[in-house]
Amino acid sequence: ELLKAYNVITDEQLKIALAEQKKSGGRLGQVLKKLGFISEEMMIEFLGKQLSIPHLDLDKVIPSEEALTLVPEALARRHRAIPISKAGNVLTLAMADPLDIIAIDDISGVSGCEINPVVSAERSIIKAIDKYYWLQQSERSTTQKEEFSFSAIKADYSLGATDATDSSVVRLVNMLIKRAIDDRASDIHIEPEEDRLEIRNRIDGILHAVMTVPKNMHAGVVSRLKVMAELDISEKRIPQDGRFTINIGDGGVDVRISTMPTIYGEKVVLRILEKKASLVNLDRLGFDNSDLQKFRRMINRPYGMILVSGPTGSGKTTTLYAGLNSVTSVEKNVVTIEDPVEYRLRLANQVQVNPKAGLTFANGLRAIVRQDPDIIMVGEIRDRETAEIAIHAALSGHLVFSTIHTNDAPSTAVRFVEMGIEPFMIASAILGVVSQRLVRLLCEHCKVPYRPAPELLAQLGLPEISNPLLYKAQGCLECKGSGYKGREAIFEVMEITDEIKNLIVARAPAVKIREAAQRNGFRTLRENGISKVLSGKTSIEAVLKVTLESEAL
Repeated sequence: ELLKAYNVITDEQLKIALAEQKKSGGRLGQVLKKLGFISEEMMIEFLGKQLSIPHLDLDKVIPSEEALTLVPEALARRHRAIPISKAGNVLTLAMADPLDIIAIDDISGVSGCEINPVVSAERSIIKAIDKYYWLQQSERSTTQKEEFSFSAIKADYSLGATDATDSSVVRLVNMLIKRAIDDRASDIHIEPEEDRLEIRNRIDGILHAVMTVPKNMHAGVVSRLKVMAELDISEKRIPQDGRFTINIGDGGVDVRISTMPTIYGEKVVLRILEKKASLVNLDRLGFDNSDLQKFRRMINRPYGMILVSGPTGSGKTTTLYAGLNSVTSVEKNVVTIEDPVEYRLRLANQVQVNPKAGLTFANGLRAIVRQDPDIIMVGEIRDRETAEIAIHAALSGHLVFSTIHTNDAPSTAVRFVEMGIEPFMIASAILGVVSQRLVRLLCEHCKVPYRPAPELLAQLGLPEISNPLLYKAQGCLECKGSGYKGREAIFEVMEITDEIKNLIVARAPAVKIREAAQRNGFRTLRENGISKVLSGKTSIEAVLKVTLESEAL
């Protein structure tokens, strides 16, 4: 009636809305928005101007613990409302519909407080409920179990520690990391803006907004993380790198930290590496049968170099370890040099790079060669010096595994030539190259079947396939609305044939090497990705996102 009285809606619109409410239920405000008679912005403006109900931006406030404990999460969700603060016997309540008397009465009865309603956007309220009730429950669980602690090289940090900043900052940092672990995030981005601090987690390769924190907590959060990683708290002008360990129950997680100065203060990125990450069997990596047979042939050779290429976070180390694990035995001396050591491998001597102490990939590799190794794994070939030592090791009777940053398998030999390595040495040493990407898998609970248009099939090079049934993302509670859950690798495997060796020696471009490989049965990343699309594992969009146009069929 108030909306009608102030000419926000017409009599006819009100009648239609009341009829719809009677049929489908729900609050009248929600029905009006659903029918398109009012927008959320119109409702907020009306309430503020006409009824003097203040608008609260939930991105700029943090509900107090006292207020949250007064209203159960289920009740907050049912009424689309979240308690903000308590002053005396008055509870400030952010509501999507502050005219909802039933909601106000329910929450007043449960909390025992008088309600001071403020209006907030419904999507912001749902986001805040997800965020703050999760933090509250997580903290309670963690504190009760006493299973969450941090350790750097010389120091231990527990949930109760206050030596970095005040307890609210310690609690926030702990909860950010624990939430990232629970959500299977690979990275946490802590990004300062002009008036706030944005937190985003990278899950399955995609960044997701987690929460917005008041700007005044920025310095405390950064200082806390620097203390944990034993970085220089006072140095804010240059980037810093470090690491610390999180101990959760019987397990542990290594966290690498990188800070970088920006115009609004220091940005921090945390990379999360599970210590107890289990080794994956070769059969479960995602190879098709043909490529798996090629890879097995490579790793069962007595000497030579096997390279895995791809961008950071594409699963290269997982593939290397799967191969390494399948050939490791008590009869062989296996030595690795890594930064960091991501998996623990039985019967292997694993070395952690330590540049501060002078232990680099290059001089560590020199020492390994003198340790009578059969199999050597070099975490990454970054420079000419490391490349030369690794190639000499492969040519002198050792089986060498390593990774390199190139876009595809055919480009790898060209990259070595660009480093200054003699082409004939490259051709003699390298057995094969695996290039890979991680592609998101469709959520099995909500993926939707469809028939693609013939034009799309032709664009992908699949005109000969008649009306295939494919799947696309939709989104549900199980996958948190993304439509995807988990990732799997797609590969291209290139064996170094005599024809390819001759091309390398002749300093041929990558495109010529690719053509020669394709004549020998080489399948590109795009082709392998489309195979997973046809099998219903992933979507066309997910494959196109991680593969190059030049890899089209």
